[in-house]
Amino acid sequence: MLIIERMILGPVQTNAYLIHDPQTQTTVAIDPAWEGEKIAAFAEQNRWKISQVWLTHAHFDHFGGVSGILKSTSPPPLVALHPSDLPLWRAQGGAQFFGFRVESPPEPNLYLRHGQVLRVGEYEVEVRHAPGHTPGHVVFYIPQAEVCFCGDVIFESGIGRTDLPGGDFETLMNSIREQILTLPDQTRLLSGHGEETTVAQERHHNPWLHW
Repeated sequence: MLIIERMILGPVQTNAYLIHDPQTQTTVAIDPAWEGEKIAAFAEQNRWKISQVWLTHAHFDHFGGVSGILKSTSPPPLVALHPSDLPLWRAQGGAQFFGFRVESPPEPNLYLRHGQVLRVGEYEVEVRHAPGHTPGHVVFYIPQAEVCFCGDVIFESGIGRTDLPGGDFETLMNSIREQILTLPDQTRLLSGHGEETTVAQERHHNPWLHW
């Protein structure tokens, strides 16, 4: 069974995730928000080796811990990002707008695209391009585990912001309809902030989808 560990990190309480396949001893970090050394230390304590870092998007509060992981893990893991978010990455993820600074890691070395299939051990992971919050936002859907890591596309009873540079409300709503609501109802949605929810819960109760 896929192990999912959530860590709430950083100045805006971002959900960072470690996913681990015990059968193959494969570990991936998703959106290492902050304190990358802390994430790496947790993995090491459990004898997990982080081989890749997957980013839903390039806002500073989702990649602020990348540098710490790269410094604390040998060999350093691959870092995956959709190329449409490279300008945001190069601009420190907008940190300056909020009065923060993040250590700029090297550029990502694995570029994501819609429909791409990644793996964490025995589990296939479908990359779905879901822009609107940022131009290059993606979600990671794992059918075997019935879970989707959806970043800041949708939250429990909420949706991602579209008032930041690169955001667009209609594009975001289209992404929710096409990339989230097309998933099976029982799919767990693990968002970038707040508690987990399900596709069914949001389909029926999210006020943004019923106005």
